[in-house]
Amino acid sequence: MNASRLPTQDNIGDTRLTILRAARELIQTRSYLGLSFQDLADKVGIRKASLYHHFPSKEALGVAVLERAIQQFDDWVPTLGGTPQAKLQAYILMFRDVLGAGRRVCPGGAMGPGWDCIEPGLQQAVKRVRQRQIDWLTLVIGQIKPSKTRANTSPAQVAAEIFALCQGALLSARMTGRAADFDEALAPLIHELQLPPLPSA
Repeated sequence: MNASRLPTQDNIGDTRLTILRAARELIQTRSYLGLSFQDLADKVGIRKASLYHHFPSKEALGVAVLERAIQQFDDWVPTLGGTPQAKLQAYILMFRDVLGAGRRVCPGGAMGPGWDCIEPGLQQAVKRVRQRQIDWLTLVIGQIKPSKTRANTSPAQVAAEIFALCQGALLSARMTGRAADFDEALAPLIHELQLPPLPSA
């Protein structure tokens, strides 16, 4: 099990992949609304017009970034082993260490602040990111015997809580630049679900 890295194998062209990686980084640090094709072209080292050869619009680029994130998540899940608790810990560590607590936010979460300003197609892609993770979390949580305090809480409800808490903690840590704030926000849930403690960031 490796929570510190998501799969990086892509069956797409090198230039397109470079663009997607750079776009993801800019979205995670500047938000989707803060992403410009000119900044992206400068970062990649190509002409702005060349971006349109790969992505006809900013919406198409944003959707592609999120679809790649979904595929990476789907490729990552089978690499996890161990107990359901260990898998949940790996999920939390994926948010903290891979997405970069204190430095970046989730590419899907980065779309939230400008929700009313983004295109319907992009909104649907964000919802797919969320639902894919909620579905997996629900399956994992369903394998854990609920505590007395959670006896009337369904696995789907706990899954939604974990997803929302990880997203919120990532945003909070971005505000302060401290990964420790992410850990502090997750600590009560980790204790309640009896997950392994998080290693130091």
